[in-house]
Amino acid sequence: MPQMLDDALTEVRELLLAPGLTRAVAAGRRRGFTPSVTRAEVRPVTLKGGPRLQIVTDDGSRPFTRNVAPGAEASAAIDELLAEPFGNWHVSTDTVTLQLRVTKKGEAQVHRAAAAPTPAPATDGHDRQKQWLLDPGDPLFEVIGGNAAKRRQIDAFLRALAATLPSELPSPLRVVDLGCGNAYLTFAAYRYLAGRGVSVQVVGVDVREDQRVRNTAVAERLGCADDVTFVAGTIEEVSLPFEPDLVLALHACDTATDQALARAVEWRAQWTLAAPCCHHDIAAQLKGRPAPAPFGELTRHAIMRERFADVLTDSLRAALLRLNGYKVEVVEFIDSAHTPRNLLLRARRTSTPPTEAQQAEYESLTSEWGVTPALEKMLR
Repeated sequence: MPQMLDDALTEVRELLLAPGLTRAVAAGRRRGFTPSVTRAEVRPVTLKGGPRLQIVTDDGSRPFTRNVAPGAEASAAIDELLAEPFGNWHVSTDTVTLQLRVTKKGEAQVHRAAAAPTPAPATDGHDRQKQWLLDPGDPLFEVIGGNAAKRRQIDAFLRALAATLPSELPSPLRVVDLGCGNAYLTFAAYRYLAGRGVSVQVVGVDVREDQRVRNTAVAERLGCADDVTFVAGTIEEVSLPFEPDLVLALHACDTATDQALARAVEWRAQWTLAAPCCHHDIAAQLKGRPAPAPFGELTRHAIMRERFADVLTDSLRAALLRLNGYKVEVVEFIDSAHTPRNLLLRARRTSTPPTEAQQAEYESLTSEWGVTPALEKMLR
């Protein structure tokens, strides 16, 4: 339920100045206002001179860090930050996590949750603690469930997303998630991108009406229903309120991935991330004809034919995206120990025309194997 913004900011102020503060981030902007900085982060630090409150602000070109002493200096610095018209505050303490979002009416939507237990430190080869791109104490995990496997998948997805996008993002950043299902990656993308200090508009698309109803209720619970909306419809026919900058298609089944990629090309989306699921189309085409010599062994046995069809399908998808002006990388989405469907197509629009060699290579590959990818038909 919305509450008075001044009352909510008073609560934020108390948490920021309390001894139990862990970390706080302010980002985004209120309707009709622009903060003097795009993002601010507050956290306690211990220096040689004693405890300090570290405030890092970013004006869009570079970060600026200052360390203020507890007491009057810290209070004055926090009051300055709270006077900025940020659209969102995320505050974590040792007892509570508070998420504040300013609505279009200038009211505060506040979500409070008990602080998540501190996870056991995860280390890499250099014994450094793992840094999650989305705080495990984020309210999202209370709503969708925050087991370790789901956190790993979300973190892997966000790292792939971060590697795809530039440091400077358009604002508003318009995102569509095609075949969003229960939308936990949709919400994760929104939380992460909004935390980068830009206005984010997201539409999730799924053919099932019950998913639309469920996901809309989750958006209401998280206080982001103005920015994250859902529609029930097919990928081929859905009409959006904008042309998206970023297209997501995560585990869309079979040719639904092709439909999503075709729409991304049609919309001239700047960035596309697609994690294909099952592959039936090319597999069926391979089954109906002998393999070109000397590759008969690749398709003689059903299980080998299916696995080869997976690789061939996604190779042809990547090639078609390149022929349509995209730079494409094919990377691991998440470790294969967690899911065998772990491939991710990561594409960035460059508008570079294809070379004759790229076109010839694609035509030779499809001709030799006697296949016509679904994506090729959709892009005609």
